[in-house]
Amino acid sequence: MTQIDWTRATKYFLMVDFLKGFGLGMKYFFAPKPTLNYPHEKGPLSPRFRGEHALRRYADGEERCIACKLCEAICPAQAITIDAEARDDGSRRTTRYDIDMTKCIYCGFCQEACPVEAIVEGPNFEFATETREELFYNKDRLLQNGERWEVEIARNLEMDAPYR
Repeated sequence: MTQIDWTRATKYFLMVDFLKGFGLGMKYFFAPKPTLNYPHEKGPLSPRFRGEHALRRYADGEERCIACKLCEAICPAQAITIDAEARDDGSRRTTRYDIDMTKCIYCGFCQEACPVEAIVEGPNFEFATETREELFYNKDRLLQNGERWEVEIARNLEMDAPYR
């Protein structure tokens, strides 16, 4: 003969597990919701977030890119195209810096390879377009992005510096 486990039978009869589950559901039903009203409220972004690309300038206004082409070489999607020429003072600067954002996989290798932190992936994730052609970024567009997001980019790089 089997012996009856009265504790287990009582819990089963009184539906204790069901009531515990129902109580947990009710706790979260009445708790404040973590949902954001997106276009009007924005959630926090990590300093390491990789969004829209930007070319940065030095404080004196000169562009940082020295045309070493390391970002072009390391890009696994081959989305970056650079043309460069020497200036009168012997330094090299880019004449063409294009990124095909339709190819870009946002891996961040270009940012990691750059010795002068010229190309960075900024905090902007809202750059949807209506046409494919708008996703072909040229040097002017990248420099404008850098000027627009410079304060946040510099802060994010400073926050991330101890981990590099």
